[in-house]
Amino acid sequence: MHDAEADSSPSETRLIDHLIELRARLLRAVTGLIVVFLALMPFASRLYAWLAAPLLSKLPAGGQLIANDPAGGFFVPVKLAFFAAVFASVPWLLYQAWAFVAPGLYQREKKLALPLLVSAVTLFYAGCAFAYFLVLPAVFGFLSKFTPAVVAMMPDIGKYLDFVLVIFLAFGASFELPVALVILALLGWVTPQQLRESRGYAIVGVFVIAAVITPPDVVSQLMLAIPMCILYELGILAAAWVAPKREASA
Repeated sequence: MHDAEADSSPSETRLIDHLIELRARLLRAVTGLIVVFLALMPFASRLYAWLAAPLLSKLPAGGQLIANDPAGGFFVPVKLAFFAAVFASVPWLLYQAWAFVAPGLYQREKKLALPLLVSAVTLFYAGCAFAYFLVLPAVFGFLSKFTPAVVAMMPDIGKYLDFVLVIFLAFGASFELPVALVILALLGWVTPQQLRESRGYAIVGVFVIAAVITPPDVVSQLMLAIPMCILYELGILAAAWVAPKREASA
């Protein structure tokens, strides 16, 4: 009886230590997010003006955004400030997650996981930047040209924010394709050769995904599908580089 309790106490101690460490990491992550959010709050209106620039530049003379909700003029910029804080805090949040998980990884796993983590964050930011600087102006320019002259374009600020956030999420997640292919290759689920042979199916799938997650216009669909096809090729090259032995033995 005494021996059983003695044997179980080290594991229970380790579990408690892990829970304490997890709580500390969560508190640090949330604290960092709150600090960034509070720092961005005074600039909420300026952030929204920056976000609305791609649309405002394509509206006809006199076009503007409106707030259908009486409190929308306040809450929508606050909502944007929060999402901007999450966006800016991603490296800090992921660092806390990494600091919690890393001690339990082998050295080889650390060497692979850290570059993948950095690549995933970089590609997500790249996808959002691509959407803001290229996709949104092209989409709004396309839509404004086909809007009848008798229709006054005055989008609601809340719906516009939701629309842009969906676009950011769609392009940011889509740009993670190379990382996803590398992970699948490392797990042994696919080989670079199989990815090459499935290129035709992948291209069809890319265009289907682009048609589903983008607005119903050809411009945005092509501007998502074409980069994803290029990223698929980059993913094949990256998978062949990190898992050459798997491919040779397949």
